[in-house]
Amino acid sequence: MNATSAAVATAVIFVWLGMVLAISFLEAPLKFRAPGVTVPIGLGIGRIVFRALNRAELVLATAAVASVAVGDPPLPVGLLTGIAALLLAVQLLLIRPRLNRRSDRVLAGETLPRSHAHLLYVVTEALKVLALLALGICLLTV
Repeated sequence: MNATSAAVATAVIFVWLGMVLAISFLEAPLKFRAPGVTVPIGLGIGRIVFRALNRAELVLATAAVASVAVGDPPLPVGLLTGIAALLLAVQLLLIRPRLNRRSDRVLAGETLPRSHAHLLYVVTEALKVLALLALGICLLTV
């Protein structure tokens, strides 16, 4: 892999990883512990924050895929890039729409049981973090 592509991909991957860790595993659970934050308020904030995060992730994923693709990557780098992008696509195309419909219902006043879609989102988020970390480490070694 050429040095420029590796450097760009490494920077993009670690920025992406940092954003996911900060939002998904720090901000999201902590906001519900703040005084006065109700479930509807937390959901409203979460929707805005995750919409912004997902847009940034799309930009970063596109930059990562492009920089890896033009850099003649070793197999592990190509596979991990594909896995991270695929996990993001699953979240955006399959899981988030279900979560958005559910949050619409909660914001409309319905009381619903815990969501399996939310658990699936957390699992895919954790897998994406592992893929991004492994990818970043691989990129540092090329």
